[in-house]
Amino acid sequence: MRGNCYSNQGIVLNPSVPLPGSDVTICYNGLLAQSGATTVIAHIGYGETWEHTGDFNMKKTSCGFEAHVPVAYASSLNVCFKDGANNWDNNNGLNYKFDVDC
Repeated sequence: MRGNCYSNQGIVLNPSVPLPGSDVTICYNGLLAQSGATTVIAHIGYGETWEHTGDFNMKKTSCGFEAHVPVAYASSLNVCFKDGANNWDNNNGLNYKFDVDC
């Protein structure tokens, strides 16, 4: 399945299948946001081994929290989230994985 959907867990990617060299918007209204987090960071990496990791501060918006992330590599985009108290939402250890179109 291309463009895995996690909207039922409060995570929306726009576009749902981004292109390398473009930006993607990550909207997060998941577990941490629902638990009252005031800050959320998106931790991203690429491919099966989480290469080229980076952290992106998310801004509080009407969708919950939002970050604009450059898509630098033509590999799966992996995302998990942490709040200011170092609590993580990593999809029960499976993380959130999105396809990147070539």
